[in-house]
Amino acid sequence: MDRSNRRRGGMLRLAAHYFRFNLSASMAYSTSFVIQVVGMALNNSAFIIFWMVLFERIGGDIAGYALADVMFLWSLAATGFGLGVVLCGNAMFLSRIIYSGELDVYLLQPKPVLPNVLMSRTMVAGWGDFAYGIILFFATQPLSLANVGLFALFSLLLGIVLVSVRVAYHSASFSFGNAEGFAGLSGELLLTFTLYPGSVFRGPTAWVLHTLIPAAFVAYIPARIFRAFDARLLAIVIAADALIVLVSVLLFRRGLRKYESGNLIGTRM
Repeated sequence: MDRSNRRRGGMLRLAAHYFRFNLSASMAYSTSFVIQVVGMALNNSAFIIFWMVLFERIGGDIAGYALADVMFLWSLAATGFGLGVVLCGNAMFLSRIIYSGELDVYLLQPKPVLPNVLMSRTMVAGWGDFAYGIILFFATQPLSLANVGLFALFSLLLGIVLVSVRVAYHSASFSFGNAEGFAGLSGELLLTFTLYPGSVFRGPTAWVLHTLIPAAFVAYIPARIFRAFDARLLAIVIAADALIVLVSVLLFRRGLRKYESGNLIGTRM
């Protein structure tokens, strides 16, 4: 038990260290930081106008989704994506790190390899997504302590699952070479599908969204729970998301056993 607690404490300290370091590095170029954050928020805001015009033209809902429901999906996706890329920015570049041999640097350090790799980089523009998602939620959703808590939980879960899906598909690089394009597409598909009403997808597409691209477990079912709380569905979502994380970690560890050094010599401060 003590060893497990020490390990968790070490992980939290590592995450806090990388967060402070990456944030201070980003703030060293404060003008660029502000431009990227504001630019991303403004880019996302343009889509609000599109949905408002669309719902006004339709004069009703879209497959059972009202404007507020779609705005919930957008705020959830933006916040979760922002969290993921701010805290684990290297999830988007894992294939490149693997096939170029840069993974050697992390293997030489006395830290858990996967968290160390993922957290060692941040994406500054993710702060814009994060801020946009929170503002959109507070501007469009009914506010209560329970609703804010659910939104925070679902945003965190979406960020974790998005990172895990990328890790799972990027891990194909251990066996098949550069899988960067394939893995990047999987992450983009997951993010894209979370932005649209889940009820419009039927048949084989719906099965894909519950398995290979688990948009249902990070967006559609959370949206249902937010509209009408269901403890059973919440437990299913948490269990499914935990399974996705577990599978991604196992795939990475399995691939790591096949990893051949790129014979690169590097140092990290």
